[in-house]
Amino acid sequence: MTPGEFELGTDGPAVILVGVDESVTAARAAWYAAGLARRQGARVVAVYVETAGTYMLTASAGASVLAAEAEAHDQIAEELSARASEVARELGISMTFVTAHGDPFHEIDRVAHETRADAVVVGASLKAGHRLLGSLAVRLVRAGKWPVTVVP
Repeated sequence: MTPGEFELGTDGPAVILVGVDESVTAARAAWYAAGLARRQGARVVAVYVETAGTYMLTASAGASVLAAEAEAHDQIAEELSARASEVARELGISMTFVTAHGDPFHEIDRVAHETRADAVVVGASLKAGHRLLGSLAVRLVRAGKWPVTVVP
């Protein structure tokens, strides 16, 4: 490219994917992504992943426990979506909220590809075991598909 020639595109991300849930680090990640999007003129895709039930269906109570867990996930998703819409209006940014079901790494990877995300932002895990076994953030960084920002 010769000096002074016009270049299409930007130096920053156009689509920022942020993983959200009800944790404090995810809230910080969402605010970071929203601020970055506002400054860059980017679009935010907020993804909430409902993980599979943690209880076994070994007793008749198992089905009711799974139904209650699914209802709780749906309520969390509704609250997060409403908050995301409110923040997007306040900051004047474009934001899409996506609810997915399954493994957080695979669902974030899938949505990032579908939305052609340029960057991924997630909150640091607060679970002690993740220091030894690896967290979602570590898995995303190791995948090496996008710049990943991990917000403490």
